[in-house]
Amino acid sequence: MATLVCFGFGYCAEHFMAEFGGKFERVIGTVRRAERAGILNSYQAGAMRAVVFDGVLETPELSAAITAADYALISVPPDANGDPVLAACGGALAGRRNLRSVVYLSTVGVYGDHGGGWVDEQTPPAPRSERSRWRIAAEQAWQRFGAQHSVPVAVLRLAGIYGPGQNALVALARGKARRIVKLGQVFNRIHVGDIAQTIEAAFARRAAGVFNIADDEPSPHADPIMFAAALMGRAPPAEIPFAQAAPSMSEMGLSFWQECRRVRNAKLKRHLGVTLRYPTYREGLQALFAEISAGSGL
Repeated sequence: MATLVCFGFGYCAEHFMAEFGGKFERVIGTVRRAERAGILNSYQAGAMRAVVFDGVLETPELSAAITAADYALISVPPDANGDPVLAACGGALAGRRNLRSVVYLSTVGVYGDHGGGWVDEQTPPAPRSERSRWRIAAEQAWQRFGAQHSVPVAVLRLAGIYGPGQNALVALARGKARRIVKLGQVFNRIHVGDIAQTIEAAFARRAAGVFNIADDEPSPHADPIMFAAALMGRAPPAEIPFAQAAPSMSEMGLSFWQECRRVRNAKLKRHLGVTLRYPTYREGLQALFAEISAGSGL
């Protein structure tokens, strides 16, 4: 049995640990605040140990965790100064002789805008937003780390993430779903359960390189909302033209709508052997609705 260190114990890492954490003797996850670490440690009952990483300093507790690491999952976002995990902990990770595999969670946003055209892992990144430029720089930094220290690094470029607590059903139930319509605009999505099984496959195969983690069917923003409304037996919200919705969007939200591409996932299936549990939003939302109907909540 081995030790996994999750740098950034957020939505994806939590779901990965919930399903596959039993394959590790120890799981250590970093969070930014001591209060959250205390909460997690109080209810995880030894399944996972949370330690504090503020994105700047490698504390003695974190240093001890790194010393034990056999696998590392990185989901801490980069900033203008680069990747905070490499900056603070890269030296300690490099000195870990038994580090077997690193998985870095990135985004398909690094491809930029392709006017609705298809992209795959051979497509040169063309990030438009500052945030995506930071991402591609972090990807490259982790790949250099792997090459320099003979550690396989798998870069997983994630499409729009949804899953329990974070989906169109929840948005509709809370009255926050907006059915925005923009001619020709499509998005890929990916269920967090499929992210979890991909992380597991990357670790198991000690995979290296870049992999797109996306569903089989890029589709308009409004389609999952319409499908979720039908499942719930309620009328969908009224259409909102993009031009009308844009002024109320955040800068980050607006950036998603300024780029359009269709993401191929053949390499994920071919090289990692992953069969998507939820190949489209329909299977994903149906499964989530079944969970809700069974009483497990939104």
